[in-house]
Amino acid sequence: MSSWFPMLTVLSMFYYICLRRRARLASRGDMINSRRAIETNSRAMPMCVEAVQYAKEILDFSSHYGSENSMSYTMWNLAGAPNVYPSSGDFTQTAVFRMYGKWWDQCASSPPPFNRTSPSFFSQDYVELAFEEPVYPTAVHILETYHPGSVVKILACSANPYSQTTPTEVRWETIWSGEPTCVNSPQARQFTPCIKEIDFPTNLLRLETNGTLLDYYTELDAVELHGVKEKPMLSLKTGKIDMNDLDDDEYEGKDGCGIDCLSNQFSSSSLREWTNNGYFDKLPYELIQLIISHLALPDLCRLAQTCKLLYQHCCDPLQYTQLSLQPYWATLNDASLEYLLPRCTLVQWLNLSWTGNRGFISTSGFSRLLKVCGSELVRLELACGHFLNEACLEVIAEMCPNLQELNLSSCDKLPPQAFSHISKLCGLKRLVLYRTKIEQTTLLSILNFCPEIQHLNLGSCVLIEDYDLIASVIGAKCKKLRSLDLWRCKNITEKGLRELAAGCPLLEELDLGWCPTLHSGTGCFTNLARKLTGLRKLFLTANRSVCDSDIEELAANCQNLQYLDILGTRMVSAAALRKLLECCKELKLLDVSFCSQIDSRVVQEFTSRYPNVSIKKSFTQ
Repeated sequence: MSSWFPMLTVLSMFYYICLRRRARLASRGDMINSRRAIETNSRAMPMCVEAVQYAKEILDFSSHYGSENSMSYTMWNLAGAPNVYPSSGDFTQTAVFRMYGKWWDQCASSPPPFNRTSPSFFSQDYVELAFEEPVYPTAVHILETYHPGSVVKILACSANPYSQTTPTEVRWETIWSGEPTCVNSPQARQFTPCIKEIDFPTNLLRLETNGTLLDYYTELDAVELHGVKEKPMLSLKTGKIDMNDLDDDEYEGKDGCGIDCLSNQFSSSSLREWTNNGYFDKLPYELIQLIISHLALPDLCRLAQTCKLLYQHCCDPLQYTQLSLQPYWATLNDASLEYLLPRCTLVQWLNLSWTGNRGFISTSGFSRLLKVCGSELVRLELACGHFLNEACLEVIAEMCPNLQELNLSSCDKLPPQAFSHISKLCGLKRLVLYRTKIEQTTLLSILNFCPEIQHLNLGSCVLIEDYDLIASVIGAKCKKLRSLDLWRCKNITEKGLRELAAGCPLLEELDLGWCPTLHSGTGCFTNLARKLTGLRKLFLTANRSVCDSDIEELAANCQNLQYLDILGTRMVSAAALRKLLECCKELKLLDVSFCSQIDSRVVQEFTSRYPNVSIKKSFTQ
């Protein structure tokens, strides 16, 4: 027998293992359907034409700058072909989110962040777009017309929003993600990230954004979805073989790391019997708890599988006093909550924002969770929780007697009668009702029974009929109020503002942006400046009547002012702003966009003289 035979045998076995490994990888994507594809080492791609679609409809979003009753600066402008691109600048026909920059989170009305938030979760806002035809995506073009760079994630959904049948499974797949960026130029651009191939057709995309690093509001004009109707075949390249592919254990029997695998990762039956825990046996219990407190939730799940000692630590309810499940919204469901229940007995802060939609969380699943953790809960974040109904709010009122903070931002599918249960939460200090359908009678009841409120957001609450009455009751009942958001309330007048200022002397933040019924000639802004000397944030956005005397009163009385927005006024001169900048030494933000008397030369002068103040002046071209 030839001496080469053993070597040939080894080479044959090596070649067989490589082909077996490649076949396994291919079968995961249903790619291998012919021996010829392997032999020719070619890309088997169906011959079909790429389709290009613009969004047909906007299904959901977390916030927008515009009104609920118009199209200016709203998310609905993302539907259809571009209105502005390739032009750059500030245009009302675009989609604009409510926040930008880091300063927003530095205000007193902004709650502190949760501990143990996933370091890879950057999203602050989102918008979901439906397209006409399901396709396998090949490219996504996002047309950004002003201050680009906010998009941090693009996801595709397996569910067809126009299908008549309810899908048995709804799956979200991230096709691109990145960290927040700062684009030096505010000019328009077409953002086309390199997306990942997916194994299902989609006509539902979700964009998630983070404007923390942006200098001003980002504006989106349209989204193009490119794709093919038939499933593309991934390439098979057997010419080059990566030695790492020989590790069969890498893909076989691998547990997922998402929140949907909590049942496997927290299962004590899967733990090995370890006889020695190394030096961990010598560490104090408290020290181990401190070490693992720095882990994100999926990492905590993984660590729980290593040994019984660490399993005990990872399941200690003290590790879950703050629990943010928002980063895992795409896979969080009733089963996930069920496996978390034994660990949630000491939860004080709970974040379920964005979770549970499309049937992922049921009323019963949510109720079981609150029955376990409700007695200790002091903060509950439920922004965009479209699974919520009246029964859920009733459970919150019954099970959370110590609740101090409740966020129902953009829960626009909650029926008006559901909000009546909030009045039972007498200890509330922070209540966010932005873009909800709360009615006036219900809100009056809440204000009467919740006198401890310090932060109240009523922005874009379109069903409230008389904001003067609301402001009067706030002034009479909520003496501890520190921040009030009345963004886009349509009917508050100088009467309501006067009673508000007289009754709430501790107010530090007041948002009266886009309130058209307030007029400087009535003296309402002068009175505001004289009564609320502790103001740190004041938004008078798009009030064209704001004049020099109002600015001078602010300069004389509100010297702690940090954030001032007078976008759109025609009556304020450069001289009045100079006086404001000289008197208000703590001023950080001054928005003078579309102020006709403040040109770019004045802005340049102010920027050079007051480098600590961020002066905003938008443009169109």
